[in-house]
Amino acid sequence: MDTSTRERDIVKQVIQRYAQFKPSHGHIRLDTVFDDTQNRYALMQVGWDRGRRVRGNLIYVTLSEGKVWVEYDGMEQGITKDLIAAGIPPERIVLAFLPEEQTAATA
Repeated sequence: MDTSTRERDIVKQVIQRYAQFKPSHGHIRLDTVFDDTQNRYALMQVGWDRGRRVRGNLIYVTLSEGKVWVEYDGMEQGITKDLIAAGIPPERIVLAFLPEEQTAATA
């Protein structure tokens, strides 16, 4: 298995684990969105909480230029440590939501 396929599988496994969590309140569904053609992977929340509509990304990761780009991480503990623990080297992870001078992953 080549590196990009392995990293794609790891990203999907980590997101799928988060998708198993049940939000603590409201009627909210967690949906995985996996696009292997464009290397885009997301966890979305959709539903209702306290009479208000809830929708949007919780996680958004892309694979590009031989790196794993964490575009958005709305998880309390963050997914970077999970990605590293699953086998992605820290130097291949870019925290794209930080200013460019701070984009190296720190675990």
